[in-house]
Amino acid sequence: MRLRNLAEPAVTVALGAWLAFAVLAALVISDQGPLFPDLDLLSWSVGHRPPVAVALARGLTATGTGVVPYVLAVLAGLIAGRTAPQRLVAAALAVACLAAGQAVRYGVMDLVARARPPQYDWQTQASGWSFPSGHTTTSAVTAGLLILALGLRAGRGRTALCLLVAVWGAGVGLTRVYLGVHWFTDVVGGWLFAAGWLALSVRAAARWLPAGFVPRAPQPGTSDPSDPADAPVESDAPQDPHRRGRSRSA
Repeated sequence: MRLRNLAEPAVTVALGAWLAFAVLAALVISDQGPLFPDLDLLSWSVGHRPPVAVALARGLTATGTGVVPYVLAVLAGLIAGRTAPQRLVAAALAVACLAAGQAVRYGVMDLVARARPPQYDWQTQASGWSFPSGHTTTSAVTAGLLILALGLRAGRGRTALCLLVAVWGAGVGLTRVYLGVHWFTDVVGGWLFAAGWLALSVRAAARWLPAGFVPRAPQPGTSDPSDPADAPVESDAPQDPHRRGRSRSA
């Protein structure tokens, strides 16, 4: 998979995600109360909270904010780059993508100004407005960066790794509903926002980054043409390492 091959699909995803997000945000603004199926899912969560499940949900939801997403964003950049300078640039771009997305989300939250569910249903601490969910958006953007990096560079086993990352990103969002600090439509809004933001970021990267910045991922059992160690050897090249650069005598 090459980054430039994702440019046109990214535009389609961005348009679809932002349109759906705008429709959902309009519904939230027009009726600041819960939407379908917000109340039903909150009621189910309140009625299914054994201590072990609550503890696990708190542990998982904690990974969706703070330093963890930024560490994972740096990891995504290190995976995506081929050389040391490229890895540093890719890590910086991944962190910038995450930080800028969070800044824009804060602006949207203040604009929508949706209240959270009743505080007596909370099982963890929360602050600020409710739509879109911050933990959900942050974890979804981070998961998307990791999946993109794995798709660009990883070979064998990348499908399982991408699935694991996707489950983590989705799980963080669902814990926000389970712990009672967000409506389900806040989480859906976070997923849509993250999808639109990632698609825009991919389109920008495909447009502005050099064509050879991120090479295609090698297929299992094949060599990476970008790796000098895998470069083909000329058939008439001397095989004696002590005679490199000299032709064989006639």
